[in-house]
Amino acid sequence: MKKLWGSRFKGKSDPLADQFSFSISYDYRLAKYDCLSGIAHAKMLGATKIISTKETAKITLGLTKILKQIEKGTFKYNPRSEDIHTHIQSVLKNMIGDAADKLHTARSRNDLIVGDMKLYCMDEIQTIIRLLTTLQKTIVQTAKKYESVIIPAYTHLQTAQVVLLPHFLLAYVEMIERDKGRLFDAHKRTNSMPLGSCALSGTSLPINRHALAKSLNFTSVTNNSIDSVSDRDFIAEALAAIAIAGMHFSRIAEDLILWTTAEFNFISLDASLCTGSSIMPHKKNPDVLELIRGETATLYANLNRILVLLKGLPLTYNRDLQLDKPALFESVEKMKIMTQLLTKTFATLKVNPSTLSRATQSQYLYSVDIMEYLIKKGVSYRQAHDIVGKMVKECLDHGKDLNTLSESELKKYHPKLGLDVKKLLNAQTSVTIKKSFGSTNPALVNQQIKRWQKILGK
Repeated sequence: MKKLWGSRFKGKSDPLADQFSFSISYDYRLAKYDCLSGIAHAKMLGATKIISTKETAKITLGLTKILKQIEKGTFKYNPRSEDIHTHIQSVLKNMIGDAADKLHTARSRNDLIVGDMKLYCMDEIQTIIRLLTTLQKTIVQTAKKYESVIIPAYTHLQTAQVVLLPHFLLAYVEMIERDKGRLFDAHKRTNSMPLGSCALSGTSLPINRHALAKSLNFTSVTNNSIDSVSDRDFIAEALAAIAIAGMHFSRIAEDLILWTTAEFNFISLDASLCTGSSIMPHKKNPDVLELIRGETATLYANLNRILVLLKGLPLTYNRDLQLDKPALFESVEKMKIMTQLLTKTFATLKVNPSTLSRATQSQYLYSVDIMEYLIKKGVSYRQAHDIVGKMVKECLDHGKDLNTLSESELKKYHPKLGLDVKKLLNAQTSVTIKKSFGSTNPALVNQQIKRWQKILGK
């Protein structure tokens, strides 16, 4: 197939070099955006009288036909094409003849590639944000479904205090909201059109970049042609946002994996999202969650891949930049499927209330509540901490429960300790007495559920 740059050279390029350098095997994903930018570019060339009205009509009609084939999934990609831009140009010429040669007027593959990549990124970022919102809605629905369930929470993987399960789940919603914020920011900085920068210096032809930007729904136009064709910050930023979201997904997956173990048994996962063992018939393995946790490494690797790729490149365009695509495409596709799988996980998981009830029986989960009981009676924090610490230690040493202590035994630790302190030794009281904004108090958690339902419903 004829190369867009072939007139400079005699003979054919080395087949092995072609195999090594061709990108059609992955940049075919940009076909839609290549057509959209081509249609907009042709109309701009016609509006500025750089090409004729007839030529504009031929080009736009041809590209529209190709675009429809792409959207239907019937467009054929030639593996012998150097890249998707060359392929579409070739198909267009076979379709409409010499008018196709006018399409590349006032543009280079340098600005065309980065323009297509920005259009792709903006679309995919919006898709990921929508999927993340659906995940948040599903988590909020699960929180509402189990709004009265109380669980032990952990620090250092040691039982710490009790919290409402919906309070725990809403922590995931907060994390994902920050992920969406980073993606929104990435989208904002991506939304600047580079087309018209050409190879690196712009053009002497009377193009209208602002009209072109408007027709492609870019909100602004890049200011510097050199920066325009060499900039891949927007890819690094999108991959960074995706990597951080992946880190959150991995932490969520780890919680759920622990909760499904026989030792925890807090929840059970739907069998459709689990696998068995080839040797142990009883196994129900949370493989999907484990793979989500594992694929986070891929998201990190792809971010690092781009940063290392970019760090030594001189301005402006270098062929190395072709390699930005595999990393971006892989991370985007993995993030989309991981988000959908997590959504299915939360939509179908079941909580085991009886196990959780037993898990919140330990009276030592309420030591902070006893300490705050003393603080409310005028005891200093430091003294209260020491009193409760001593009381817990001695009870553990002698195999006693806190609620078996007599009034005289309680007074031995501090005169302000009374039998009424035993009312604090249960899960429902513990969550109810929390008052600070953002705490696990049932009324406050219910307000947060309603708040998220309102936010995510918009």
